[in-house]
Amino acid sequence: MSGATIPSSSRAWLNAIALLIASFVGVAALSLQVRPGREIVAVAFPPWWSAQQTMLATASADAALVRTTNLSSLLVVRPGDHDGLARLRAAGAWLIIDPQAVSACLTK
Repeated sequence: MSGATIPSSSRAWLNAIALLIASFVGVAALSLQVRPGREIVAVAFPPWWSAQQTMLATASADAALVRTTNLSSLLVVRPGDHDGLARLRAAGAWLIIDPQAVSACLTK
């Protein structure tokens, strides 16, 4: 009895796809990363949060709203001076990214 095996050509395609995905994630992570000294950042909260929840979380982190986007869970904010990014993460932010990476596509 022989076990199910993946043909070598299929394995080659799976490896190529895995490499492509890993490369995409790596490039995206580097390009979206917040540069040191940025005063304004884009913040992504959980997508099921309402606009009110994201605004309350931003306010609780002592961050000032700069602009909203077409997605209610993505805001552009100015974090407070002391540990502003850490407070945004504690308030529920999933991602804190460079605002220029999202400004062209998601500005209201």
